[in-house]
Amino acid sequence: MNAHEPMRRRLLLSLLAGFAVPALAASAGTRVDVWKDPNCGCCGDWVKHLEAEGFAVRVFNTGADAARRRLGLPDAYASCHTALVDGYVLEGHVPAADVRRLLAERPAAIGLAVPGMPVGSPGMDGSVYGGRRDPYEVLLVRRDGRASVFASYR
Repeated sequence: MNAHEPMRRRLLLSLLAGFAVPALAASAGTRVDVWKDPNCGCCGDWVKHLEAEGFAVRVFNTGADAARRRLGLPDAYASCHTALVDGYVLEGHVPAADVRRLLAERPAAIGLAVPGMPVGSPGMDGSVYGGRRDPYEVLLVRRDGRASVFASYR
């Protein structure tokens, strides 16, 4: 081993750590503000999903529709709850993995939406559904209001 080998290893490890840390940091303690109906069980289950994935969630038990409109997300993408994470809107039952990807990629967009309440999405996957999983898509909603598929679950 030459004299420069330990320095090369440290440099390589620090470079690798620099690539790995942002993906982990995107959810570790990242705060998500959620507006939902106080009586909605699936919304509460979605909050638990995010918390289990390391997000710090603050819940407001009122005003999901008003929050969606205030944050600029078109009603066409509506679901039962609205959230805000690091400047991005999350509408509906968006999986935590897609939230992490959004925060890592930082696209020019309003945020992500799972319109409606598809069975099998996080929060809509409890035992009451008997293991049923309907296909659904997570949409990336651009600033002009148009959307494209960000992730597909089949």
